[in-house]
Formats: sequence, C-alpha cells, structure tokens
Amino acid sequence: MSLKKQYLKSKDHCKVSFRVPKAAAPGAKTIHIVGEFNDWSAVNTPMKRLKSGEFTAVVDLAPGQAYQFRYLIDQTTWENDWEADRYVKSDFGDCENSVVVV
Repeated sequence: MSLKKQYLKSKDHCKVSFRVPKAAAPGAKTIHIVGEFNDWSAVNTPMKRLKSGEFTAVVDLAPGQAYQFRYLIDQTTWENDWEADRYVKSDFGDCENSVVVV
C-alpha cells in the first residue's frame, strides 16, 4: 500500500493517490477508502481495480491538515496503509487508523 502526494501550485488542494497492491488484498472484489475526508462513508470513495489486481484512487485534500483513514476490503475487512505518515488509536475498538498529512 502506498500514498503519493502531488501539490498543485494553481489550486488550494493536494492530489493524494492511494494504491493497494494485489498482495495486500488477494482476491478482493472491492476496496473503499473510508476516512475523515469523506465523513467515514463506506461507499463514497471506491477504488478502481486495475488489470494487475491492484486498486487505486485519487482524492483531493486540503493542505495543512492530517486525515485519518482506513481501507475497507469487500465491505468486511479493515486494513491500514502500510506506508501511512503515521497511525493513531481509533475511537472504535482496539485498532489504529492510518493518517495522511498534506
């Protein structure tokens, strides 16, 4: 899993590319990004499945903030980003959320 940030000079946002490799979610049919930037919606930010089996999505985020998020695989399994900027304890259960700082 990985994050790639692209700051745009002419805009007031950062394009963040999220990528989940096939090895991280073998056999996955769907993956959604669920986080603060989409009000923790399990359906609003689906990732696109590539022919390689990887999943990708690009989200525009306002710079100067940190956003918590997780990946929801096939609407049943939660996973963190292996290359998140940091991790914080979740308010729900005994787990951590990934954090992207832009």
